[in-house]
Amino acid sequence: MTSLDVKLHEKQQEVFNDNHRFKIVAAGRRFGKSRLAAWMLLIEALKSDSKDVFYVAPTYQQARDILWGLLKELGHELIANTHENTSVITLVNGRKIYLKGADRPDTLRGVGLAFVVIDEYADIKPNVWEQILRPALADVQGGALFIGTPKGRNHFYELYKFAESGKDEQWTNFHYSSYDNPLIPESEIEAAKNSMSSFAFRQEFLASFEAASRDLFKEDWIHIDENEPSDGSYFIAVDLAGFASVDKTAGNKNQRLDETAIAVVKVHEGGWWVADIIHGRWDIKMTCEKIIKAVIDYEPTTVGIEKGALKNAALPYLMDLMRQYNQYFRIDDCTHGNQKKSDRIIWALQGRFEHGKVTLNPGDWNNEFIDQLVNFPNAQLHDDLVDALAYIDQIQVVDFMGDYEEEEFEVIDMVSGY
Repeated sequence: MTSLDVKLHEKQQEVFNDNHRFKIVAAGRRFGKSRLAAWMLLIEALKSDSKDVFYVAPTYQQARDILWGLLKELGHELIANTHENTSVITLVNGRKIYLKGADRPDTLRGVGLAFVVIDEYADIKPNVWEQILRPALADVQGGALFIGTPKGRNHFYELYKFAESGKDEQWTNFHYSSYDNPLIPESEIEAAKNSMSSFAFRQEFLASFEAASRDLFKEDWIHIDENEPSDGSYFIAVDLAGFASVDKTAGNKNQRLDETAIAVVKVHEGGWWVADIIHGRWDIKMTCEKIIKAVIDYEPTTVGIEKGALKNAALPYLMDLMRQYNQYFRIDDCTHGNQKKSDRIIWALQGRFEHGKVTLNPGDWNNEFIDQLVNFPNAQLHDDLVDALAYIDQIQVVDFMGDYEEEEFEVIDMVSGY
């Protein structure tokens, strides 16, 4: 193995040299998780007499993007051939390294494995490990490496704490921040810290498992100014609620129902100026009239509308109104992606408010919006206005991360600014 010239920094070597069968690594961005995973896959495949090894990412495309090139680079002296179409590398000893996506669980079944790396386990359903990958290791008592950046206290956290408890001597855990990689200048991490929300920085760079809690948005972060910035472009994002005519059949007439919210934002060099958030309970026709009026008033670059059945129901009405007013505009989908709603809102808004990048235009909507924001997340309160504003992030993306290597790109691209 020494002839392979395995180059790892000190903290990576701690994991690499550890003899536990199951290892869990919670680490910050830029720690070097992908390089560690690549070397361990190559070595474990070389050591295996009969079974192959898997690298499993949340999606197949992520697996390709993250590790395919790196494996070929590090293992070029060990590779007999590569299969580009199927993402399989065959080593000189005949053993294979398969790149897989947890989004295609059927492709993971029916094989015995010597070793598996599970990347970003927080984004993978736990049954992929429990029902598919763990049994696949049984034949030869294969091992596993879990690597990832925390996403609150979910199943990744639970498995990490189980390994930490010492209840099973086959398991161990490691925790590293981005500062533990000596190859990354501390100034780069500090630069990210200065432009991210404190919650996001602790999660992404300090590998904190802390969950989203109250007091994420402070009232003294909120700035109100009627002066419209001279530069920039308008964007509109719409969070649709059930239309009023549908709600006549609602079971609890006393329950306060969600509102449709239409966020109108001027995105400029200094951040966001929120011109208005129009909100209310309307039937489908009135909802579309409100959207068209906002388009006529502000002439946005694009309008983002929450994807789903409600959008599909509204589109024919919007098309008719476009023709009626001769006012045509681009419509983009807004989605939750693979994030929880609360996480999406935190990523989109917390850093911007914390760093003074959002200003509210004075208006009747201010009090409702501020109440929703400072109490977020709260299952007892509505968040329609906050949700609509967060969707602006999807239709106007700003990259704060700078020129980082591809191996750590897959979550940061959702942070979208702060």
